[in-house]
Amino acid sequence: MKKIAIQGVKGCFHHAAVTRYFEGCHYQLMECSSFRELAYSVGKYNVDHGVMAIENTIAGTILTNYSLLSEYNIRIVGEIYIPIKHHLMALNGQKIEEIKEIYSHPMALLQCELFIEEHPHIKIYKYYDTAAAAQYIAKYQKKGLAAIASEDAAKEYGLEIIYRNIQTIQRNFTRFFIINNNVYNKQENDFNKASLKLKILHTVGSLSQILSLISSLGINMTKIQSIPRIQKPWEYSFYVDIIFNNIKDYERMKVRMQRIPCLHQLSIMGEYKNGIIRT
Repeated sequence: MKKIAIQGVKGCFHHAAVTRYFEGCHYQLMECSSFRELAYSVGKYNVDHGVMAIENTIAGTILTNYSLLSEYNIRIVGEIYIPIKHHLMALNGQKIEEIKEIYSHPMALLQCELFIEEHPHIKIYKYYDTAAAAQYIAKYQKKGLAAIASEDAAKEYGLEIIYRNIQTIQRNFTRFFIINNNVYNKQENDFNKASLKLKILHTVGSLSQILSLISSLGINMTKIQSIPRIQKPWEYSFYVDIIFNNIKDYERMKVRMQRIPCLHQLSIMGEYKNGIIRT
């Protein structure tokens, strides 16, 4: 039985990602209260896999998670996109007029900004996890409190949904990385996507040389994210995702990239299959 670490508790969106990605597998969940605890558990071999959110179509990239992946030398071995539908939930029989406080994860609150602005009388409080907020209300039978969480959380903890689909943008998706700390023994043609970390010298045109090389080989760059380098003001590491049809092109890119003088370091964070956006 696999042991899989998530950020949050049963009923959270990380749990939903595990259910979909590991469908048909027997697993045991390890619930972590923070992304650092999740990364630590994976990095120290306390679990077989971890599932970590990396970006959302409304709230954007979770920058600190890229840093955690690098800090604990964690491998990306897969990805999954799942739709995020936020609901307002409370104890049975509660109405919106009776709700005084809303609890949820900061990212969920950000994704529901418009709904929150429409109810200025309600105080907003950040909680470490969406489902854990629902769990707290149910455990202590807190009237006047509501959580923003998933339908799974409402079912898991016996809460009633007051408002459905309160996310500002209805087509709201989160991308999750499947991670581990094992040597990934890939077979030929079993991956078509890679996540790279580039450390580039702070010189004119350095980044454009890298991007030109990727483009010249017909490789599709799907994401580029800059992260400041600690202790080196105004210098950055770049995280790049690429998709390719031919692995030979990818291998050729890695060889040619190493010859570019401005590239200080190339790290392969993961090689895996491109995830499918599931509705």
